[in-house]
Amino acid sequence: MSSISVAALLEAYRRELQVRRALAEHTVMAYLADTTSLLHFLALDAGEHPGDVEHMSVGELGLDRLTPGQLRAWLSAQQALGAARSSLARRSAAIRSFTAWAHNNGILDTDPGAALGSPKIDNRLPRVLTESQAERLLSYARDLAEDGNRSKIRNWAACELLYGCGLRISEMTGLNLVDIEDPTVIRVLGKGGKERIVPIGAPGRDALAAYLRVRPQFLVEPTDALMLGDRGGRLDPRTFRGILARLATGAGVSAISPHDLRHSAATHMLDGGSDLRTVQEYLGHASLGTTQRYTHVSTDRLRRAFGQAHPRA
Repeated sequence: MSSISVAALLEAYRRELQVRRALAEHTVMAYLADTTSLLHFLALDAGEHPGDVEHMSVGELGLDRLTPGQLRAWLSAQQALGAARSSLARRSAAIRSFTAWAHNNGILDTDPGAALGSPKIDNRLPRVLTESQAERLLSYARDLAEDGNRSKIRNWAACELLYGCGLRISEMTGLNLVDIEDPTVIRVLGKGGKERIVPIGAPGRDALAAYLRVRPQFLVEPTDALMLGDRGGRLDPRTFRGILARLATGAGVSAISPHDLRHSAATHMLDGGSDLRTVQEYLGHASLGTTQRYTHVSTDRLRRAFGQAHPRA
């Protein structure tokens, strides 16, 4: 196996992530980027130019002699470059995935990633809007769209989908026309290729209907993608993050991310009396434990309300 090229190795690993594990495209890209970063680090350590790494063989790179110490040195270098704990934890997971796969396929004699720990990360929830703040943001996006501008209408619809349906940004941008054939629900392809059906409320249906009327104005060539960018291709998640930040500023709401809208939706459902199992299905969480994090937010609000209003507080 030492004669296999690094380029062939990365392609085989990409197929493993994309086809066999059916990971989301952004996860595949992140894992491959982290693995490539490690290989570049190893090339530098071996005195080679990192730009030539894909033309090297596994043996030339010394990958078959990879040690836990080299993995820790790579993570330390990432930390020195300013990587946050959450980023280091993700990169550690990505490399453990790669070394386990390489060991199982006979590329590595041992699995050095098995000895690699993961930095503890802060498990606090992202920012959660109050219900009035969420209403202000969505009303602002709707008011902007009243001038008929195609991009403003799309932005309004995207916000309604993120909040009204509790979607991840990758799920929203990954929607296709076939996923909204029933106007009362959306078919969502979540993490690991798991499909779920999410209801869409009246405000979301109105926004989506308005967007579908102007969607042809975006088209450069035929595409099944639902949410389109200004150049006619599928809307890019990074582009929409910037759009949402500007909408939040205009609405007078603190800076938020698309994921904050999803967390806000889940929290507001629990505040409104929904049970955890329903919220779990709504968000597409594999584990109920992940969903339970939102109960802390709701409990904190209950305590504050009790402290302010109850005579025995």
